Amino acid sequence: MCTSIFVSASTQNIRNSVTCRSWFRSVYRKMASSSQTSGQLFDFLLVLDFEATCAPRGETLQPQEIIEFPCLKVNTQTGDVESQFHQYVRPRVHPQLTDFCTELTGIIQDMVDGQPHLEAVLEMFDGWMAKEGLLDGKTTSAFVTCGDWDLRTMLPGQCRHFNITPKAYFSKWINIKKSCAEATSVFPRGMMGMLSMLHLQHTGRHHSGIDDCTNIAAAVKELIRRKYVFKHNGR
Repeated sequence: MCTSIFVSASTQNIRNSVTCRSWFRSVYRKMASSSQTSGQLFDFLLVLDFEATCAPRGETLQPQEIIEFPCLKVNTQTGDVESQFHQYVRPRVHPQLTDFCTELTGIIQDMVDGQPHLEAVLEMFDGWMAKEGLLDGKTTSAFVTCGDWDLRTMLPGQCRHFNITPKAYFSKWINIKKSCAEATSVFPRGMMGMLSMLHLQHTGRHHSGIDDCTNIAAAVKELIRRKYVFKHNGR
């Protein structure tokens, strides 16, 4: 009788163990299925917003040069920022920032003096991309900018001037203003207008590259929450 009870108890424990493992496998499959069917085309969105040398209206600087290079890695499943790249850049042609530039961006001379030039920063950024697993051929990502200026005008123009060959991954991007217009049927007038349309509070300093990225990332998260599916719309 004791043997019978022991065998029965052991059998029940085995059944419980099998049931438990089956339950965990079921939960894992549901989580994996949910991730794969979220509807988003990219695993990560890379929010980018350059700041560049500039002069008061009516004056021009040729060429303009990037002085702040920030990028936020946003997980499209959660809408959360998982990592950031942020580097100030030393300009070559106009190494002295104008008072107008400092007033607009908050970037002072000491923040760019002694910093690497653009070609070195591009190498640093490529290293960050690799470290984050964004170049492994399995992970999908897309750049997000507020307008087309950053990747259609600013980066290509400076690269041409200094004979730098930019990486191919900079050739396509998502202009979030177009995405917002598609989601809301109203084209936003700038970043501040977009935040207002999406009922989001602006944080930080406008025209600080890293702060602008933070606000654009908030808009990305809100559009993800609204089930908008991001896709390339600039090249």
